[in-house]
Amino acid sequence: MSAATPVASNMFDCRDAYVKAVEELAVNDARIVTVCNDSVGSSKLNKFRDRFPDRLVNVGIAEQNMIGVSAGLANGGKIPFVSGASCFLTGRALEQIKADIAYSQANVKLCGMAPGVGYGDLGPTHHSIEDLAWLRPLTHLTILVPSDPWETAEAIKAAAALDGPVFIRVSRTPVPALPRENAKFEIGKAEILRQGHDAAIIANGTMVHRALSAAEALTDEGISARVVNLSSISPLDEAAIVEAGKTGAVVTVEEHVIRGGLGGAVAEILATQQPCPMRILGFPNFAPTGSAEFLFEHFGLTAEGIAQNVRELLNARRAG
Repeated sequence: MSAATPVASNMFDCRDAYVKAVEELAVNDARIVTVCNDSVGSSKLNKFRDRFPDRLVNVGIAEQNMIGVSAGLANGGKIPFVSGASCFLTGRALEQIKADIAYSQANVKLCGMAPGVGYGDLGPTHHSIEDLAWLRPLTHLTILVPSDPWETAEAIKAAAALDGPVFIRVSRTPVPALPRENAKFEIGKAEILRQGHDAAIIANGTMVHRALSAAEALTDEGISARVVNLSSISPLDEAAIVEAGKTGAVVTVEEHVIRGGLGGAVAEILATQQPCPMRILGFPNFAPTGSAEFLFEHFGLTAEGIAQNVRELLNARRAG
C-alpha cells in the first residue's frame, strides 16, 4: 500500500499519495512532467519541483492556458500531470478540456485537487460538486474517483500507462485506508468490497468508507448490503451495476450533486438493463459554506444517513 502522510489518527490526505506516485513515475520515465496554475503548495508539488526543477511548469492563475500548454506538451511526447483545484481546473477550462484534450485525445492527465467540498470553508465558489456532470459526457475522457491513498496511487499509475486523456479526482478531505484482500486496480472495473443480497450501496471517493460503515451497521439488523466501489466513472463496469441491481434495491452515494454524476451514471444502466428501486444520495443543489464534515452531516452523507436510506428503500419495496 502506498504511503501517505496521516492528517489524523488513521486518516490520510490523498494528495500525498498522488504526489508520491507521480515522483516515482518521473524517476523512471523522463516524459513525466507536471503543470499547475500557481498551485504548487495546494497540489503538494514542492518536493517534485525541488527534485525535478525543469519538469514543472507553473503557468500562473490561467487555467485555460494551462490546458493548452499541457496539450502542447503531450503533442511533443511528454506525459503531463495537470494539477489544480478541481473547481477551477474543470469549470474555467471546460472548453479547452473538451477541444484540446478530449476531442484531440491528447495524452494529458488532469488531476482535480480538493474535489467535492474539500475546500468547504471557502464556500460555493470553491466547491467542485458539478465536475463529474460536465466532464462525463466528453468522449474519450477516462474519469476516475479513487477512494483512499492506495487507490489514488494506483489510479495515477494506471493513468500514466494509458495512452489518452484522464481526469482524476484527488481528495483533500481525510479518508482511512480501506481494508482490501488481493487488491487490484483496473480502469473500467468496479471493486466489490462487501458481498450482500438484500441491497447494494454503490459509492466512490470519500463516500466509500462511509458506505462500508453503513453496511456493517445494517448487518446488525439482519440486512445484507453489498458495497460496490465504482471509482471508474468512465468507462463504467456495466456488468457490476446490473448485478447490484439484481439485489432489488440500490443506493448510490457521492460527494457531488445528485444530477449527472455517479448516481446518474448508475441510473442510466439500471433504467435500461435492470430496473429496480433506487435512491441517489449527494448534494441536492449548491452547498453552503462550511467544513466538509459539517456539509456531509448536513446533507446526510454519513454512515447513518446511508443506512437509513437503505432501510427506507427496503421498507418501501416490502410495502409495495
